Amino acid sequence: MNRVQMYCTKACPYCQRAEQLLRKRGIRFEKIRVDLSKGKLREMLKRSRRDTVPQIFINDRHIGGYDELTRLDKRGQLMTFVEKKTKP
Repeated sequence: MNRVQMYCTKACPYCQRAEQLLRKRGIRFEKIRVDLSKGKLREMLKRSRRDTVPQIFINDRHIGGYDELTRLDKRGQLMTFVEKKTKP
């Protein structure tokens, strides 16, 4: 299974929904709290070129936020991306 990372904050409802979806699918992921570290916020901005949370990466590929995550799931592509041996 590929590495899944989610930049998030504690109070963000979209972050909470993304986390629920990932857990529902049995996907292990790393939460990176940008509200606790300005360095992590800068890292997220540099990697995603976006300033909203959540920002989700699968195997270093930027997936996007909650909307993009749910679109992948509805199309049946989320698990394919997560389970691929190489970059999606």
